[in-house]
Amino acid sequence: MDTVATAVELRARIAAWRHEGARVGLVPTMGNLHEGHFSLIDLCRRQVDRVIASVFVNPTQFGPNEDFARYPRTLAQDQAGLAAHGCDLVFAPTVEEMYPFGVDQTVRVEVPVVSAPLEGERRPGHFAGVATVVTKLFNLVQPDVAVFGRKDYQQLLVIERLVRDLRLPIEIVGAPIVREANGLAMSSRNQYLSAEERDRASLIHSVLLGMQGEVNVGRPIAEVERLAASILEKAGFVADYAVVRSAQTLLEPAVGQRDGLISLIAARLGKTRLIDNMPIDPNAPIRRLFEANHVPPTNLLTNL
Repeated sequence: MDTVATAVELRARIAAWRHEGARVGLVPTMGNLHEGHFSLIDLCRRQVDRVIASVFVNPTQFGPNEDFARYPRTLAQDQAGLAAHGCDLVFAPTVEEMYPFGVDQTVRVEVPVVSAPLEGERRPGHFAGVATVVTKLFNLVQPDVAVFGRKDYQQLLVIERLVRDLRLPIEIVGAPIVREANGLAMSSRNQYLSAEERDRASLIHSVLLGMQGEVNVGRPIAEVERLAASILEKAGFVADYAVVRSAQTLLEPAVGQRDGLISLIAARLGKTRLIDNMPIDPNAPIRRLFEANHVPPTNLLTNL
């Protein structure tokens, strides 16, 4: 496995593969990779002949209060892991290579509607940065397949809409969430959790299971959201949101809607912000929110 840093080198490698008739896949990352990322490589590997992973900490998706400079850069470690999982080429460009006119003067790509709620409300400009850098990568690689994790569900919707709207001939594959033994979704941010916080963070997954159960037994969605947020807050989280939304639009469900839903949580534990989600399966075994909270339902409802 080799690493290239320029568009010229990248395109030369891809041209040679295309000459051989190879199908090419792309897995965009910001580095600091873990097993969740490597599962994307494994999934991509099964669908194409050649796999490219980009490793680029993208400045345009960081807000003014998000420290771009402190984001972990672990390229050597990332290269070793990618090679072990069958990646063929790493594209690790500089900021100057990706933004030749500078970050402030770059052409920007914005995806309306699905970018607006949830993360879009709390991180203004974030999805414009994501859409811009991903469009650049798609133009450079022109992959047949690109793989993104479902943990960043709203990002996946943004990319799917971008590709459909711009008529790009790329198959977007959403990879399943990889979880730790306690249910915590794997994330680069997990390294910032203390051992105690890491254990407590598993509550997010339990609450998502409980939200699914409450929706499936017919509890009003507004009440499900209120219960979920309260459980998280009582456990020491600061909940940005704990909501049930339409899985296709991220808008609030229509009255009586029970199909095509997804629950999503974003919450801070200490200094670490965690996100997770779960499609609501109407046929799943019922687990209630009071089970996630480890208290009888009567006590939970009395205390809220």
